[in-house]
Amino acid sequence: MFSWIAWPGLLALCIAGYAYGNALGHPILAYNITYFGMAAALLLLERLMPYEPAWAKSDGQTRQDISHTALNKGIGQFLAGTAAMLGASQVAPATASGFWPAHWPMAAQVVLGLAVAEFGLYWAHRLGHEIPWLWRYHAVHHSVTRLWVVNTGRFHFVDSLIATLFALVLGILVGAPKEVVVWVLAITTYIGFLTHCNVDMDCRGLNWLFNTPDLHRWHHSRLPSEGNTNYGENLLLWDIIFRTRYLPLDRRPPVDIGTADPVPLTFLGQLAYPFRRHGATAPVLDTPALETRAEAAGGD
Repeated sequence: MFSWIAWPGLLALCIAGYAYGNALGHPILAYNITYFGMAAALLLLERLMPYEPAWAKSDGQTRQDISHTALNKGIGQFLAGTAAMLGASQVAPATASGFWPAHWPMAAQVVLGLAVAEFGLYWAHRLGHEIPWLWRYHAVHHSVTRLWVVNTGRFHFVDSLIATLFALVLGILVGAPKEVVVWVLAITTYIGFLTHCNVDMDCRGLNWLFNTPDLHRWHHSRLPSEGNTNYGENLLLWDIIFRTRYLPLDRRPPVDIGTADPVPLTFLGQLAYPFRRHGATAPVLDTPALETRAEAAGGD
């Protein structure tokens, strides 16, 4: 029963905690408490009820994963601080403008904000798989050989900036206010943790609404027909509309994940990888591994 309530329960606790702190006038403190609280809870659950025991073993990339996460958070906070000092309120205006339904309850505005931002996040992610030069950045994330909460933020900073830009541009066009933008950012962080965690969760009907670990494990498959799916960051809305949702019910996701792209093992090497001339020019997959898995699946 706990595996059924873990995903929605943890998300609800974080949202409630952030809402309470925000109401008290301490949104930053509330966000940090819920952020690190979620991470700590999932790290514990990964030990108590792992989905894939093989992923509990170290891959030697923990420091690199944390470094990517810290760099992305640092760049994000720097850009936000710079925008505030320069008075760039148009990036996230305090009040709604344009087509935005400011008369709606805040909860409804946040749901709408998630759907709008998701359109940009979906296409940023999908293009990262389909356009060779964008894949070089995204390959850093797909080079992981196990999924766990610590590599949630393992993205090349350029990859993260592109996704953020896609989402923010849409927010500006529809006139979403700052409060909605901040809510969307917070929820995106929470769902990101849940998506990558190695915890045995039974998400069932939620797999038609949200990007869950059930779906995202298939996204990290080496097989193109499996890996080039489930692009949603938070919601499955656009995957359903554009027919990229993938969740077979008759078999488990592959344990052997990653990419054959020659992504370096060091943090600095991973930062430099997309800029090197001899970097991969398209999503490259491990053909022998694919053939072996296809045979095991009956040639599917």
